Amino acid sequence: MRIIARKTLRRFVDPLRSSKDQRAVKSAVESWFQEAQGADWKNPADVLKSYANASIVGPDRVVFNLKGNDYGLVVAINYRLQIVFIKWIGSHADYDEIDAKRCPMNIKPIRNERDHENALRRVEDLWDSPQGSAQSDELGILATLIDAYEREHHPIELPDPIDAIKFRLEQQGKNTRALIGVIGHRTRVHEVLNGKRPLSLNMIRKLHNEFGIPAHVLIQPARKARRASEHRRSRSIHRQSVKSSV
Repeated sequence: MRIIARKTLRRFVDPLRSSKDQRAVKSAVESWFQEAQGADWKNPADVLKSYANASIVGPDRVVFNLKGNDYGLVVAINYRLQIVFIKWIGSHADYDEIDAKRCPMNIKPIRNERDHENALRRVEDLWDSPQGSAQSDELGILATLIDAYEREHHPIELPDPIDAIKFRLEQQGKNTRALIGVIGHRTRVHEVLNGKRPLSLNMIRKLHNEFGIPAHVLIQPARKARRASEHRRSRSIHRQSVKSSV
């Protein structure tokens, strides 16, 4: 799936840095993005197979629930062209005040990204173009161009592997007991989820096959391990710098 516009997600998540919800929402958004990018949805039923808590509110409109039911992510999906158009993201309290079936973008132009904004508005105009029409072809081309631009200028980070696992369980309405037998016995599951044991290649393979979690997300080190590695590297560089200055 080609997903546009990443910037809509970034504009919502970035200002949450001062909120206690920021980490959980950011991880959920990152997990959803990586899953959706690798999805092959042909119709709303395909979406519901992986997202039991999602709501279908129109032939092309889906509302995903994030962080339990605290936040909602509204998207339009063109199943034929494999495009996901992010329409809105916010708290469910704010969601009650919008029309999810229409959900206007209300994009404010940014001077150095004027072309990008114009393209997004054009996508909005072309969204319901009939198959085989010139407008439909233009929609497909625009989505490709926007996707390429956003990969460079508005990247979405990979989620922490453990956060990605928890997100997938939440979306399927399951708890951590579902991991028993997939990554090991109860103690092994506890060790992995608490960062005391890294995911093995066999665990990654089973998690990908059983739950559909993207393998490239699982194969990266957990954030705690990455931070520890970066700290050790920083200390090593500092010691070398001190030695060279003596």
